[in-house]
Amino acid sequence: MSFEGLQTQVLAIVNKTNVTRDEKLKEICQLLSDSVPYYDWVGYYFANHETKTLHLGPYVGAETDHTVIPFGKGICGQVAMSNQNFVVPDVKAQDNYIACSFTVKSEIVVPLFVNGVNIGQIDIDSHVLDPFTEVDERFLEFVNQEVAKLF
Repeated sequence: MSFEGLQTQVLAIVNKTNVTRDEKLKEICQLLSDSVPYYDWVGYYFANHETKTLHLGPYVGAETDHTVIPFGKGICGQVAMSNQNFVVPDVKAQDNYIACSFTVKSEIVVPLFVNGVNIGQIDIDSHVLDPFTEVDERFLEFVNQEVAKLF
């Protein structure tokens, strides 16, 4: 499916009624995981700015031990501090990478802003080397702009 088609489905999920925010986030994660062949783990982390930690939210994929990540640690922790997208074509080439699984080859993390504050991020792992393009970045920015409306 095209990213344009997925945008329509993301909008439909965000606009659902009688569904909790976490249920919507889980459904978005499932949609992305099911629809993009190289999106093997899709999840959200949310920031606690007082403790300077990220906390795992809804996700789809293999279980992870990384339920709390300090700001600055790993790709997600770096995005919490930089407020910038981070695309990692090959996780083995990253010094500050937290290995989730030996099957993960690449990762993309896009921050989630609400009222100009980075409250979290969408994190996607792939079992494929270097699959993420600028098209993925723009699509995930769109997803997060829509998700921000839930807060």
